[in-house]
Amino acid sequence: MFLIAGPCAIEGEQMVLDTAAELQQVCRELGITLYFKSSFDKANRTSSSSQRGVGMTEGLRILAEVKQRFGLPIVTDVHESYQCAPVAEVADVLQIPAFLSRQTDLLQAAARTGRIVNIKKGQFMAPWDMRGAIQKCREVMPTADSQQPLTNSRIWLTERGSSFGYGNLVVDMTSLVRMREYGCPIVFDATHSVQQPSSQQGITGGNRELVQPLMRAALAVGVDGLFLEVHPDPDHAISDAANQVRLNDIRSILTQAKAFDELAHAI
Repeated sequence: MFLIAGPCAIEGEQMVLDTAAELQQVCRELGITLYFKSSFDKANRTSSSSQRGVGMTEGLRILAEVKQRFGLPIVTDVHESYQCAPVAEVADVLQIPAFLSRQTDLLQAAARTGRIVNIKKGQFMAPWDMRGAIQKCREVMPTADSQQPLTNSRIWLTERGSSFGYGNLVVDMTSLVRMREYGCPIVFDATHSVQQPSSQQGITGGNRELVQPLMRAALAVGVDGLFLEVHPDPDHAISDAANQVRLNDIRSILTQAKAFDELAHAI
């Protein structure tokens, strides 16, 4: 099991560096491979008045500092095609937000960089719909061969819940099984899966108490990676305040995650 973790949005350099340091220390002790993730822009906020982050130039500078200081591989979101090339100069993994998981130009611009592309399954998509997203990336990847089977370790698929009526998400654990059929590493996003979209008068709510039960279920089914948004003071975060987990809790959460992952692989 590898881990993608960090604060949802880059709110400032020191907070990001402090979070990265703590995550690295815990993951080293537990023997977990860490990819540090934070977003320089939250471009799909519910309200135009919501804070979006520090922007691409400053965000990439801070992420480059994390990479240099801690030697951690970096994951961050891209929202538009033109962002992919400059982001790939810093990031090891370009993440496609769930709302954009069918955007052909964006998927292919990310794939052309040669970086790993983490595609978050849209809340509106069935797991088998991800086959099309994979194919779009494979067609343009530098090492792509469209005649080969749809198997590529440089494309990750992330489950983050599906729309279930208004203001609610549900996780279908069979989605993890279905998407594995395409041969890509499968990631479970335990924090976005407990969101309650636009449920608080223009602000997305959530229930972080459900993060660990869903995490345990996904690890029991079998995943390659785990995604957790982690913040020193999540209740005051500029985004995803209700579903990010507290940095102080990350050691116990990951200790439990590792135990479930090892048990699943031992059976």
